[in-house]
Amino acid sequence: MKVLIAGLGLIGGSLALALRERGLADEILGVESSPEHACEALRLGLADRIVTLEEGVPEADLIVLATPVDTLPLLAVKALNRIDGRQVVMDLGSIKEELCEVISMHARRGRFVAAHPLWGTEYSGPQAARRGAFTGCNVVLCETERSDADALAAVESLFRTLGAPVLCMNPEEHDLHAAYVSHISHVTSFALALTVLEKEREQRHIFDLAGGGFRSTVRLAKSAASTWVPILLRNKYNVLDVLREHIHQLQILRRMIERDDAEGLADAIRRANTIRRILP
Repeated sequence: MKVLIAGLGLIGGSLALALRERGLADEILGVESSPEHACEALRLGLADRIVTLEEGVPEADLIVLATPVDTLPLLAVKALNRIDGRQVVMDLGSIKEELCEVISMHARRGRFVAAHPLWGTEYSGPQAARRGAFTGCNVVLCETERSDADALAAVESLFRTLGAPVLCMNPEEHDLHAAYVSHISHVTSFALALTVLEKEREQRHIFDLAGGGFRSTVRLAKSAASTWVPILLRNKYNVLDVLREHIHQLQILRRMIERDDAEGLADAIRRANTIRRILP
């Protein structure tokens, strides 16, 4: 199978490594807008050749779109415009409603599979690609009823071969849940990093005193703006909804601390502890 991957950063590059490890790709073509990233992707073996989307689509059996979410709708249309009835196009973005709406009336909509692997790190670029990235991580497929049976089967088989269980959701449900379990984590981490940088003027103290709790909580603040600005703005209404609730909970905790409400704090912490049952 010949695979074209547009975007050879953390997610696209990790998929390239996984395809090679499992022997699923005879050749990988890469599309990269950054000349530096293109050279790095070739050096790391993430792609055999760098091509343009227009050059690569006619050659590929599978076209994978792994670029920032604000570029995906137009890129999906461009890819679908150039395929025939046998090729499959899929994306790996973390927002689905806008994308699915844009391609909904395309004549080749059935050849598209909307996918979101629930995996990532705070790093970006080709050098961030990791081996074994998708093993054990869930993959959400959206609007599966709109995809042709053979296209859907091909994508499901690919992820299962990589050891990634497949879940199905509608785009609206996916984007709401992504805001609650992923996007808000990044907003919180960015805010915490900004808070500490604003209040703690001595950087040496941050480095010397930051324990595991702070490091794990603020880890996501290292994530690239080029990735997260489009996500937060494209999923803004769901993100704003979860932010309102998050701020409400912070205000409740603040009032308890102001009032020396030990019993209220203990009860709130115990209720928070019940997350252990869901995330052991």
